[in-house]
Amino acid sequence: MYVITGLGLGGAEKVVTSLADEMADRGNKVLLVYMTGDALLRPSNPAVELVKLEVNSPRDLLTFIAEFRQLHARFEPDVVHTHLVHANIIVRLSRLITPIRRLITTAHNRNEEGRFRMVGYRVTNWLADVSTNVSAEAVRAFELQRAIPPGKMLAVHNGISLCQFQTSVSGVSRIRSEFGLADDTKLIVSVGRLSEPKDYPNLLNALARVGNESSDWHLAVAGDGPLRNQLGSLTQKLGLDDRVSFLGVRNDIPDLLSAADLFVLSSAWEGFPMVVGEAMACECVVVATDCGGVREFLGDSKLLVKPKSPEALAAAINDALKLSPDQRAAYGQSARKRIREFYSLEATVDKWLAIYKG
Repeated sequence: MYVITGLGLGGAEKVVTSLADEMADRGNKVLLVYMTGDALLRPSNPAVELVKLEVNSPRDLLTFIAEFRQLHARFEPDVVHTHLVHANIIVRLSRLITPIRRLITTAHNRNEEGRFRMVGYRVTNWLADVSTNVSAEAVRAFELQRAIPPGKMLAVHNGISLCQFQTSVSGVSRIRSEFGLADDTKLIVSVGRLSEPKDYPNLLNALARVGNESSDWHLAVAGDGPLRNQLGSLTQKLGLDDRVSFLGVRNDIPDLLSAADLFVLSSAWEGFPMVVGEAMACECVVVATDCGGVREFLGDSKLLVKPKSPEALAAAINDALKLSPDQRAAYGQSARKRIREFYSLEATVDKWLAIYKG
């Protein structure tokens, strides 16, 4: 049984639906429970049962715990695996009256954006059999904030589907046609929620410094969020209106990454940003800020820069745009190989199965 706070269009949600699909593909009986919002992401395997147990306010907590106990009795799972802070803490509390055989709780970030939430982890740790996070850096952050005792949280990387994320010739042609790009225009892509952690002002200010120094370029940003209007205003202020497209939510991210000459992650903080690995799987050159688990994906890349530094980000983008076609191809092939060897969905599922079995 998987339990997640919601099934919006985020990285953790993609991870959990992919994990549920792969577990069902391997012949396991799988139930996926979500707690808030609409299920914008759903498992593709029809064998995965999907159930909503609604929690919209603290008033719903006792109702959830009672309904979860009933659902657990019906499904009789060998393992309950929860994801994201609300699901993690609430299901831990549910264990006080529900005989869960084995409970795994997974955080997906180094910072749960609030001291109260970290205290919630601290006081409920004893109710989980195993606690995990998505990167070694995120585990260290939890330990430093005393959300968990040292040595009591495992790092388990999220896995990437190499079948879903791979280069697509037809996708490249379609995307470049959509934006009306000339043959010599480089397409820069960024994907993520338009929110404070992603620090898109960092990217826009960096691109204002890049100008035409390396080549003609166009930025396409896939995602939506509370800072959409603010970022649009900043784009105008920087004189980038004709070079930046805010695409909103897209359902063709693999094609978008395939078409990109360069992928940029400009975040101020992250957990284990799946989109970096997805870009690498699509053989894309990646420039990124050194936050969260990004370094675990990229290794000691020269295109990895400190966060909150438009100057450093601009320099790395310029270096990447100056790569020759052969250099970009070699970089892309090496990136996909790294994902295949260390971060594939199949390898990650094997790790989870070992943890489930204890």
